[in-house]
Amino acid sequence: MNDADVSRQIQQMVRFIRQEAEEKANEIAVSAEEEFNIEKLQLVEAEKKKIRQEYERKERQVEIRKKIEYSMQLNASRIKVLQAQDDVISSMKEAASKELLSVSHHHDWTLTHHDHVYRNLLKDLIVQCLLRLKEPSVLLRCRKDDLPLVEHVLDSAAQEYADKANVDPPEVIVDNQVYLPPGPSHHNAHDMYCSGGVVLASCDGKIVCEKYS
Repeated sequence: MNDADVSRQIQQMVRFIRQEAEEKANEIAVSAEEEFNIEKLQLVEAEKKKIRQEYERKERQVEIRKKIEYSMQLNASRIKVLQAQDDVISSMKEAASKELLSVSHHHDWTLTHHDHVYRNLLKDLIVQCLLRLKEPSVLLRCRKDDLPLVEHVLDSAAQEYADKANVDPPEVIVDNQVYLPPGPSHHNAHDMYCSGGVVLASCDGKIVCEKYS
């Protein structure tokens, strides 16, 4: 083999090696591009997931704040309603107490118009208490000043209860030892007072019905 043949063979080998190197380089480049694209896609998806999770977290926080604000507003509204109801009830109780005091104060056996009204009121209150208690025997307490009026209406009240409840008239024992506080006056303005009414209880004291102010 002469020098020319050797040179040609060397060139062929060089071209072969170069071609293999180029093909290998292309394979490596393609593989690297694929891996890069896969890694980039994974990073993008991971970031998208983080963004979605952060958005969902903030959305939940917003919903929680909305619920808290709504609950606070609802509670505030309820408090306003309850306060308004309490004001109305207090006003009604005050008006009723004044009205009760006006018909129960300074009565005597001449039986004025107010006495008639208060006597009928006492009778109705006794009947209401008897209907609540539904006991065959009860203890009744009233103001000491009201004792004559209570004794006057006691039998008719017991009979009215018996007719309404379809039972025998109950035994009503008037407590002559313990009375409700007296009506208010300038003498006892700071003491306990009672504008009127009655308290009935079962004889064992376990059930009590209060109809006084």
